[in-house]
Amino acid sequence: MEQSMRENKADNLQKPCLPGVIDSGAMEIMRTMEKAGYPTYIVGGCVRDLLLSRIPHDWDITTKARPDDIRAVAGKAGWKVIGNVGESFGVMLIKVQGTVYEVATFRTETYGKDSHRPACVEHADSLKEDLQRRDFTVNAMAMDCRGTLYDFFDGERDLKNKILKTVGKAADRFSEDALRLFRACRFLGQLDFMADSSLVDGMGQAFPRVRGLSLERVRNEVNRLLITPHAARGLDLLVRTGLAAQSCQVKRNGEYFPVPILPELTHLVGLPQMKEYHRFDGWYHTLAVVDAAPLQLMIRWAALLHDVGKGMPGVRRVEGNRITDHGHDHVGAQMAEQILRRWEMPEKFIHHVVWLVKEHMRFHYFANNPEANPEKWIRKMARDKEFSSSHEMAEAFREMTDLSEADIIGCGYDTADVSGHESYGQYVIQLAEHMPVTTKELNYTQKTVETLKPYVADGMKNLLLRVQNGNLKNQEGTLYDAAIRYRRRRDAQNH
Repeated sequence: MEQSMRENKADNLQKPCLPGVIDSGAMEIMRTMEKAGYPTYIVGGCVRDLLLSRIPHDWDITTKARPDDIRAVAGKAGWKVIGNVGESFGVMLIKVQGTVYEVATFRTETYGKDSHRPACVEHADSLKEDLQRRDFTVNAMAMDCRGTLYDFFDGERDLKNKILKTVGKAADRFSEDALRLFRACRFLGQLDFMADSSLVDGMGQAFPRVRGLSLERVRNEVNRLLITPHAARGLDLLVRTGLAAQSCQVKRNGEYFPVPILPELTHLVGLPQMKEYHRFDGWYHTLAVVDAAPLQLMIRWAALLHDVGKGMPGVRRVEGNRITDHGHDHVGAQMAEQILRRWEMPEKFIHHVVWLVKEHMRFHYFANNPEANPEKWIRKMARDKEFSSSHEMAEAFREMTDLSEADIIGCGYDTADVSGHESYGQYVIQLAEHMPVTTKELNYTQKTVETLKPYVADGMKNLLLRVQNGNLKNQEGTLYDAAIRYRRRRDAQNH
């Protein structure tokens, strides 16, 4: 049957790719399975990446063989079968040449109440049946060991046209698995594609299913979207379609609670800004800043939320033709903290992003005004223990420098110059690296500790505060001399 499909579906066979680009372990599996009488293919993202001349990160393999057949072939070939992970769904994990591969039997899926997992999975007899259950046309292509492409849904055409389209009706695909809504956003950012109008039109019908998705799955997809090279494309789809205004869910103590996704972003769409400073409205500016920022999750989140406070009540003021958003940094920081906490992001991550949002306007001011005193700012941060160490404080300023440069680029003007912010950023990073936050970062010796006895704890705190205030240099000899004087003062007070 499979052989006749190859012969009769010539219109679905595209130009062969060079088999040499296929991973050697995947190639060994395909050839061995074929020799045993089971048509076998690489499928999905790895095929898409090969056609885009990219190096695939994963090699998914699909075969007509049933799980017992796969196990039997693996045993004869000397491959290690790792447990029975996914075996009930026809998925086997096989270790070949030191690498683990997923080898899945052709299957069909039927969805029920669950917003993501299929209610029923059954084995299929043909490759086409397996491919037609997949999400997008560019992910529904397969390739055999000879490099022949099997493309029943015009995925290669969509790949060339840089269009993301679902396999079949978009509303059906999204209603089956609501996580595909977020995957669509991620693939736009990952591939730099446009969403087909049919895909966009079909999204809304599946929004009620989003309520059944776990926060963990939504968070994973949005985080992956944020660090794609063209995240703005996916974020725009997320917000403009209304997907960001939906809620997923989280389970706590056996009970499910709704979690709003990102409704705080919707008011930025079309939000006017002063043309002398910003070429774009609030949302396009945000998107431009995100794309200009490094592919680091923390900085990308800060870029996404840096202006979220703009346009909010009490922040936006319009006086004649003049628009201002004074205080948007502080309001935005409060909103950012609320968002990231309900998203259950790590505590350190939340602190950094909130600090970046809160302080980005101060950084712009200091970088643009030579009379501003950055040492005073950093000394206060050290005294207040804004960060746990000088290294972490310096890292925060590195992140701030990247964010601020992206903010300038995101204003949309060709005359944008980030060189001043770059040099200023390097300066404050060096200041932060040499500003102790804890007594452990003082350049003292054991002799200094012995000298301070029995007032070691208070004495070290005193030395730290004096260094942070700029009254003492963080040098061994200077700290030792200061320790002697401190000991004498304390002794005098006690006698």
